[in-house]
Amino acid sequence: MQDLEELYQLYSPDIYRYLCGLTHDPVWAEDLLSETFLKAVRAFGRFEGRSSIKTWLFTIARNVWVDALRRKRPTLSYDDMLAGYLEQDMPDPRGLEEECDTRDLARRARQLLETCKPNARTVLLMRAQGYSFAEIAQACGITENSARMLSFRTRNWLRDQLKQEEGSMQ
Repeated sequence: MQDLEELYQLYSPDIYRYLCGLTHDPVWAEDLLSETFLKAVRAFGRFEGRSSIKTWLFTIARNVWVDALRRKRPTLSYDDMLAGYLEQDMPDPRGLEEECDTRDLARRARQLLETCKPNARTVLLMRAQGYSFAEIAQACGITENSARMLSFRTRNWLRDQLKQEEGSMQ
């Protein structure tokens, strides 16, 4: 089995990005990351190998986040971090006005996503980060088909909400 320090070096950047996507707060995400690995160290002897170490760590991270929400129910701030993640590596040859419209749309999409249930938000964020439905299902404690359906329904709901808002603004 891999050394715990190696696991931290290998997986902490991905888990940190995941937690940033959930919390929209880099400082809080760092706290949750620490708590995630502390819980992983304590539970390491109970790891049964039914999933990959990565999936196991993401499951712990998700549970730590849900527990933190239950404990303090913070008002999550919306900054440009998620927008930066969504827009990274995307060349933008458009004009300034169109770029502003895109940022407004991204900001509204983040706000709508925050109103979703935690599993729906987790599925979309993990999918956006390139995780397979099998990995997402294990992290969320649902079946792979449920992860696919939740992703499909949530994405369509989000798209419909944004279209309705766009229509009402014209």
